[in-house]
Amino acid sequence: MSKLKCFFQPYSLPKGVSVALLLVRILMGVALIMHGWGKIQTPFSWMGPDAPVPGILQFLAALSEFGGGIALLLGLLTSLAMLGLFFTMAVAVHMHAVIKGDPFVGGYELAALYLVLAIMFIITGPGKFALDGKIFGNKSC
Repeated sequence: MSKLKCFFQPYSLPKGVSVALLLVRILMGVALIMHGWGKIQTPFSWMGPDAPVPGILQFLAALSEFGGGIALLLGLLTSLAMLGLFFTMAVAVHMHAVIKGDPFVGGYELAALYLVLAIMFIITGPGKFALDGKIFGNKSC
């Protein structure tokens, strides 16, 4: 079995846990799509002309939010989508907490929450009610 297929196979989890993961996936997926919508409209320049971040990284951030939100809703390529979101949110937390010195509340708490939830989905997978399990089967490696 290929390591790539194993990466996408979700764990076989109890039904209750899978329902809880589904609820979090729906809420987080919709929120990410809404946060990423404006960015995906101008993906290489959504931070403005004086942004310290290159256009390609702005594109990857927009894609990780908007595309990652869609992937999370569907439970499709969840680990890959959440890996992208993990890096995006790690940079966002660093930028707001360390570089700008913003407070936690009203500053970087949402990025930190998305970061931790991305880690959770990388570790647990999307649960039973996701396309990953239908396409790749359950974890067998």
